[in-house]
Amino acid sequence: MSKRKGKETHMPIGECITQVQSILRARFCSQQLPERPKEMESQHKHLLELLRRTAVHGESNSVLIVGPRAAGKTMLLNSVLRELLEEKEVQKNLLQVHLNGLLQTDDRIALKEITRQLHLENVVGEKVFGSFAENLVFLLEALKKGDRSSSRPVLFILDEFDLFAHHKNQTLLYNLLDVSQSAQTPVAVVGLTCRLDILELLEKRVKSRFSHRQIHLLSSLNFQLYLGRVQAQLSLPDSFPDTKFAREWNSSVKTLCKDKAVEGVLQRQFNSSKDFRSLHALLMLCLSRVTVANPSIKPADLLDASSLCMADAKANILHGLSILELCLIIAMKHLNDTYDGEPFNLQMVYNEFKKFLQRKSRSIYNFDQPVVMKAFEHLQQLELIRPVDSSVAKTQHEYQLMRLMLDHCQIMEALQKYPQCPTDVRQWGMSAFG
Repeated sequence: MSKRKGKETHMPIGECITQVQSILRARFCSQQLPERPKEMESQHKHLLELLRRTAVHGESNSVLIVGPRAAGKTMLLNSVLRELLEEKEVQKNLLQVHLNGLLQTDDRIALKEITRQLHLENVVGEKVFGSFAENLVFLLEALKKGDRSSSRPVLFILDEFDLFAHHKNQTLLYNLLDVSQSAQTPVAVVGLTCRLDILELLEKRVKSRFSHRQIHLLSSLNFQLYLGRVQAQLSLPDSFPDTKFAREWNSSVKTLCKDKAVEGVLQRQFNSSKDFRSLHALLMLCLSRVTVANPSIKPADLLDASSLCMADAKANILHGLSILELCLIIAMKHLNDTYDGEPFNLQMVYNEFKKFLQRKSRSIYNFDQPVVMKAFEHLQQLELIRPVDSSVAKTQHEYQLMRLMLDHCQIMEALQKYPQCPTDVRQWGMSAFG
């Protein structure tokens, strides 16, 4: 017993908390995932073989990894790349270009990013190219050291692949797949997407150059596995310097995951998104509450973090509206109820608001029409309402058709939480029809 005690090192609580923050923040911020995906051996083997043929033998390929969010598409690709780059020959030669449809929103931005990642800014310099294809071919030619056998293979990874299909003429996809099909440079194009109908989005000329290889993944994650992963994400490793603190921390995490209120929060999170990126955002908020005075994560911390993550941005905007703007939102709600969601205009909203004033005989809400119009415009700027057809410029502003971008529940919640909301306004909002 004394020997084991002698081996244990005890650190001040402040240093332990600093270490906890450092370890877990690194885990959440770098989106650390399991090194090897389970139950994906055949997909792993298939993808590894494809990429090895490009990296080692100079054979061009294209493949799509298709599956729902949190199915493990990125994890599968990363594990294959990790295994592939362990081979020295591959490590020296293989070039990688990572593009994301959410970031590279058009082909010009994508080409700029390809140039940056291949470190060819100096080679391109001030050169002017006639077309996208010429520019891309020039970039790939610049990588060559001699004949095809000595050309460095390039791996293009296109995350959110379906968004690239919305680029004008699908120029980027066409040229990448065209290069991968021709004998110019060894290129592998790997697309990651959630869309099962992705091939239907591709133009005929793009589809004809795609190999039609698809690797499908299905999410086998259930809530019990999800709970286990939450516990694993929050637990400290065996290598933690203070073993006693690590034991106590891991024990508190185990207790936390068994709490009924916490299970309810995590069940809602699981139902809304099984993606570990959103889970890491939630756990990061919990971790920010850990201090010397509060050296473990409590159920209340998780509940508060969940309410912040799940907060409805539009409902929060409603809390900051003026009484007039809130009245206009209620008038729109009643118009939606009466006319079954049909669009409305400012004049209709103003008439509905006047009906409320006549019933209540309250001069306190008696605003002139220009003031009401200004409030209406402010609601449009906040994007709580939007024009049905923004191209219609000739229509007078008060007769332009609009749609309410809020649902019934958001308005009801705002009325309940609105600070010092007048009783008659609340009652008007709660009533079935205006």
